[in-house]
Amino acid sequence: MNFSKKNHEHKNKNANNVSKKVILSVAVIAAVVFTSCKNETKKETETTTTEVSKDIAMTDLSFGVRGNCGMCKNTIEKAANGVEGVSKATWDVDKKKIDVSFDDTKTDAMAIHNAIAASGYDTEKVAGSEEAYEGLPGCCKYDHEMAMNQ
Repeated sequence: MNFSKKNHEHKNKNANNVSKKVILSVAVIAAVVFTSCKNETKKETETTTTEVSKDIAMTDLSFGVRGNCGMCKNTIEKAANGVEGVSKATWDVDKKKIDVSFDDTKTDAMAIHNAIAASGYDTEKVAGSEEAYEGLPGCCKYDHEMAMNQ
């Protein structure tokens, strides 16, 4: 009986070891499968995002904006870039002209003109806010008759 009992215990240990190995193997395989599926999903998402961004139609626009100096440049560009949909705005101090790129599904030219005017600067289509103009530094107080978009 003693030999039979040891043999039975030995079989149980082997069965437990085999069961543990099988369970561990299944867990490792499941982890690998889920990880690979997750990476494939992630790659598809990245590709979709890239394709969507290519479909966005950007509009480029240039128009005159009165101003004098580098501080004007900062204020004008900040006002234009603050409009949702504007991706880039660059004001040329010498030419008194701004170049703007924007998504025309999110905004339009008049919204950009109005934002710049609200900051105190005249554009070709909208006069600057007098209240905002009065708050500008002395160097930024431009001549309201100066030529724009030169």
